[in-house]
Amino acid sequence: MQRSAPRLSRILACAAVPVMLVAAGCSSGSDSGDKGSGAPDTASSSSSAAPQPTPTKKVEPAKFAKLPDVCKSITTKTIDTLVPKAKNKKGTAANSSDLTSRGGCAWNGLEDKGVKGSQYRWLDVSFYRYESDATLGSGQQRAAENFTKELGKVQATEGAKNLRTTVAGGVGDQANTVTYQLRKTDEDFTYATVVSRTGNVVVVLSYNGAGYAGAKGPSESWIVNGAINASKEALAAVAAANK
Repeated sequence: MQRSAPRLSRILACAAVPVMLVAAGCSSGSDSGDKGSGAPDTASSSSSAAPQPTPTKKVEPAKFAKLPDVCKSITTKTIDTLVPKAKNKKGTAANSSDLTSRGGCAWNGLEDKGVKGSQYRWLDVSFYRYESDATLGSGQQRAAENFTKELGKVQATEGAKNLRTTVAGGVGDQANTVTYQLRKTDEDFTYATVVSRTGNVVVVLSYNGAGYAGAKGPSESWIVNGAINASKEALAAVAAANK
């Protein structure tokens, strides 16, 4: 009984002070061995620690920083060969809000051969350049993805007949040629569209033609060869513009 007297005295003393002080002081003096509020609050310390910054994802730099003058990407000699009697040998530029990212140009002409009829030709080329982006990928990766999309658009040409897709070897980093026939203005047009890519730039070049007034239209091989040769010039123009 005598041993418990000091403990009883402490309990009675604590009962006489405010509740908040009991929690802060009297409980720490109990026989339970509790270290009390003096112990560090590890939960609070960890929760108040500054968040670690998320590391920035690194992507490969875009290979090409700019596009060539699109209407000068095909040589005058090639235009004379593929589009005889072109209305404008310098080409007609497409409207573009950002010439560093996209641009286009077209040539067309009708060669009148008198009693032998007439020959109509059309050539157009479009360039698409992609920047590297930490969230979207490198310019090369984005161009490869959009290469597939542009190829799909050509393959989905409405009204196309005898459509075929072949690999165009030796044209850029990757290239496909899509050939087909299309009926327009009561004539059968032969088309060849080459979708190619060099680095972070996609080039879509289309060449087509037809014979009028009884004239025989161009052969498919002529159209295909013309489109491939012109595509090589367009790709070379990209490299030359970035030297």
